[in-house]
Amino acid sequence: MLTREDNELVTRVGPGTPMGKLMRRYWMPALLSSELERDGAPVRVRLLGERLIAFRDTEGRIGLIEEFCAHRRVSMYLARNEECGIRCVYHGWKYDVNGRCIDMPTEPAGATFKDKIRMTAYPTIELGGVVFAWMGEGEAPALPRFEWTRLRPDQRVVTRTWQECNWLQALEGGIDAAHAAALHTVLDDKSKRAGLGGLWRVPVPQKDEVEMTSWGHAYASSRPMPDGTKWVRVYHYVMPFYTLFPFEFGGNVDVLQPIINGHIFVPMDDENTMVFNWIGKYGTEPMGDEQRNILEWSRGRAPGEVSEGPAFRKKRNQDVDWLIDRSVQKSETYSGIDGINNQDHAVQESMGPIVDRSRENLGTTDAAVIATRRLLLRVLKTNDADPPGVKPTYYNVRAIERMLPAGAPWQAALKTLYDVPEGMANKMPEKAAV
Repeated sequence: MLTREDNELVTRVGPGTPMGKLMRRYWMPALLSSELERDGAPVRVRLLGERLIAFRDTEGRIGLIEEFCAHRRVSMYLARNEECGIRCVYHGWKYDVNGRCIDMPTEPAGATFKDKIRMTAYPTIELGGVVFAWMGEGEAPALPRFEWTRLRPDQRVVTRTWQECNWLQALEGGIDAAHAAALHTVLDDKSKRAGLGGLWRVPVPQKDEVEMTSWGHAYASSRPMPDGTKWVRVYHYVMPFYTLFPFEFGGNVDVLQPIINGHIFVPMDDENTMVFNWIGKYGTEPMGDEQRNILEWSRGRAPGEVSEGPAFRKKRNQDVDWLIDRSVQKSETYSGIDGINNQDHAVQESMGPIVDRSRENLGTTDAAVIATRRLLLRVLKTNDADPPGVKPTYYNVRAIERMLPAGAPWQAALKTLYDVPEGMANKMPEKAAV
């Protein structure tokens, strides 16, 4: 549990808040590269309580500027994107990707008033099909070159979905390994609905251990197996909002062509989160449309499940009780909600916009949640000059899972499994590190 004061500290992200200031020390995922076309329609973006507009200009450069025109505060979502700038439709003031006013047709010829006008604009970069923004002050940190960003475009799927709750309860769902054996299970092996079967349907006490790292923490969830071994799943939390989770067991482990997965829980404001979801598949063959569709379907993000347009709101949202089906809940899936990600969002959104953590009762499987809260509070209260995740020590991190002898410490057995050097993401790694 947290005190109400500490809960406020770690959940509020608006301008001027301690958590908002901390978030601005990192590159922020803003939207998908595929959403922006040259001279195409502007896209609304909300980050850390700020309303912004993104656009790609005639030369392919990306602008991320405040939403409202500096003249009369009209939304630039209505603007014309043309000839290397975005033009307000009210009076025709035009801005470039840096927020500078470059044309003011309402002023006399030769007037210099436009040279004094500049809207807030944030630098951007594109990695892995995602547009990242730097919203901080001073020099930006190293680029967020995670392993998945170094895969070929045909080896990855990246999507985003609006989750209607605070960023921290969304993140805490992503570092909670124990819930999968309940929330995501399929009760009937004949069911065609997405979920986990087999050993996942046998609830047993699991042992969760956390190792603090330079990027945040690695944590292992160990599950005893009937043959006396243990199934160890190693996850990673990279500050401030990245999670990496293993998904290598689909029968046998294919060490040459592993699947890598993760989420990014980006605060839109105090009560809304944009979740970026990525899946990468190694191998010389590109990920085909059928495989992409299966991966998207299993997570509840198939076509028709998420609204078209800038909102990215789920079809299965809280206004319709996530379309829970009680007959399915009795016979096919534990939750009665279709889609693994939909199930996650449903339970987290059901807590309310910001959960009152002072009323919780945490157990032994909440070790990673507890460690994350303690880490965030320590960084916030000490005003850490070099917080975890700012330096690029996470570049080669990968989530993994393996079967180990019952008494084998996972740290020694798995700490040197993979190392994917930058620029080598399409090749088998030569050495190893968790």
